[in-house]
Amino acid sequence: MTGRIAVTPRALSQGGHFALAALEAAGYEVLFPAPGRQPTRDEQLRFLPTCVGYLAGVEPIGREVLSAARGLKVISRNGVGTDAIDLDAAAEFGIAVETAAGANAQGVAELAVTLMLAGLRQVPAQDAALKAGRWQRLEGREVAGRTLGVIGCGRIGRQVARLGLGLGMSVRAFDAVPDPSFAPAGDFSFTSLANLLAQADVVTLHCPPTARPLIDKEALTAMKPGAYLVNTARSALVDDDAVQDALNDGTLAGYATDVFDQEPPGPRELHRHPRMIMTPHIGGYTKESVVRATRAAVENLLRVLSARP
Repeated sequence: MTGRIAVTPRALSQGGHFALAALEAAGYEVLFPAPGRQPTRDEQLRFLPTCVGYLAGVEPIGREVLSAARGLKVISRNGVGTDAIDLDAAAEFGIAVETAAGANAQGVAELAVTLMLAGLRQVPAQDAALKAGRWQRLEGREVAGRTLGVIGCGRIGRQVARLGLGLGMSVRAFDAVPDPSFAPAGDFSFTSLANLLAQADVVTLHCPPTARPLIDKEALTAMKPGAYLVNTARSALVDDDAVQDALNDGTLAGYATDVFDQEPPGPRELHRHPRMIMTPHIGGYTKESVVRATRAAVENLLRVLSARP
């Protein structure tokens, strides 16, 4: 036996995924310490000290846990985010941190566009009305000819931009470090955040978390009246209270999110708003994305572990 590897992403945490077989074939014992849910800190403190590898989900991995896991060599995420991991502590204890860059880009991009279209056509409200026995027709808005604002133009943001252009939208993108080599065919350009907020009919977030909410009262005031907001990135990017006020006063036409500061989320007044759509962090939860992300995470684990004594 080469060592133990813990697997905790909810899509994988009950075992059975064929991509994990490569770990067992390489001689590792694979354990699933929290089937169907995120492990708690206390659970991490119990299982990680026995592991050399950690195929991790979005659960927090703090200094106390990493300090106790002295045999741990590598944390491999089946996604791109590392904000839940104490990277300073990982570096201090010699634990490599790997991500599956780009593996879920298509799935997240498609969900962002799905949420945009569902919100602008008011699909959830009309579905709920019909199921309740009411014939309720609500006027929607078409996206062709409108402006899509993409905040964060990495792999996911770029795919959202391409999909928006394919729907006949103009696309304005903001990125902290814009890449001039990304120039898709159609009405696309990089711009400042202020210009994007002022021009966009739909704003979609695809950037890392910031020290303070990027979409706060000031940003919402700067947005085009009646704009629609989509967040499939990180909950910390959005000030929920400010969004609720903007929905109530009509500044914001609607808000759709796939991400929460606590998963599953606790009760919150905003979540009951009739012009809000919520999905349970399913951006990368497609059959194709799970396969790509799991393969990448497993390959990263084996690569790092095979390079270490």
